[in-house]
Amino acid sequence: MTRALRAVTGADLPSALRDALTADGPAVFAGTASDLPARVAQNVALVVQSSGSTARPKRVALSADALLASAAAAESAVGGAGQWLLALPTTYIAGLSVLVRSICADTVPVAVEGHFDAGSFLRAAGQLDQPLRFTSLVPAQLATLLNDEAAVAALRRFDRVLLGGQSTPAPLLERALAAGVRVTRTYGSSETAGGCVYDGVPIGTTHARIGGGQVELSGPTLAEGYLGDRERTDAAFHSDGGARWYRTGDLGSMDESGVLTITGRLDDVIVSGGVKVPLGELEQLLRRVTPLHDAVVVPADDERWGQVPVVVSTVDSSVAELRPTVIAALGVAAVPARVVVVDVIPLVESGKPDRLALRALVAR
Repeated sequence: MTRALRAVTGADLPSALRDALTADGPAVFAGTASDLPARVAQNVALVVQSSGSTARPKRVALSADALLASAAAAESAVGGAGQWLLALPTTYIAGLSVLVRSICADTVPVAVEGHFDAGSFLRAAGQLDQPLRFTSLVPAQLATLLNDEAAVAALRRFDRVLLGGQSTPAPLLERALAAGVRVTRTYGSSETAGGCVYDGVPIGTTHARIGGGQVELSGPTLAEGYLGDRERTDAAFHSDGGARWYRTGDLGSMDESGVLTITGRLDDVIVSGGVKVPLGELEQLLRRVTPLHDAVVVPADDERWGQVPVVVSTVDSSVAELRPTVIAALGVAAVPARVVVVDVIPLVESGKPDRLALRALVAR
């Protein structure tokens, strides 16, 4: 059996999504597109496009069961049903998750209008009228708010601030916690109906494991697969031990307590002069122990070494300054070839660094 699929944006999205979750209406594609199929499988409620920050975007098909399981797990993890401030685009899973949680909580979310800054955040926060209040941000948004005293005061009134979308620089997290902001780091993707690991611990009935160094996730929030792309679906999802697992493409480790740590991406390991260099680990190292709090590391072609790491940051530094720290932690092959200073790190709409644009920048 199949059901209709229609593209929806703007003010019509919450009601269309509610109808899709209850099977009273068509499945929803969150955004605009001219090449959508007319119909999808009966159990698909939502199709969401991945951010495409590193590769060709994918259209992820999610069932109502997966979306509702994700909302229930989040509600339990944050301490109850409450009102959400919507600060993220509803064309991506993080913003859509806020809408689904609001539908399940039977509360009306308040959206940040226009460009995100301290003022627009404060105006939205002032409209919240429920005792429990939550929001979901990306690190760049949190950094903006922490620079404004009034915004920090407003943040303290939130029962939980979920922070996801990308790796969070340790200094930023420390600033937020020191300011009394109740921050929880989240990990997940469109393929898991949003965040399913909070502060390294799987929520709900999600399970995490490491297979060949790669993080794999299992549970009721997993997507059905990629719309019209059987090859990608079969590569990302597999069954093992009676459970269905999603291969995230992320490198990670788990400690004895079962706390998950993400260390990078499988596809961000380059070979420089015959030596493997994990760009994600280098990026996290620079953010954690050097002044380059917003460093993004991308590969660049090199006639001698094949590929080399290049750092892009809004903070000026020199390779000589970084060299001892990098060699001690990751070896000489990981020393950046250069540091490119920019006024602003380009972001995709979901708030992640636009790595395709950065690779093009450093290739000039």
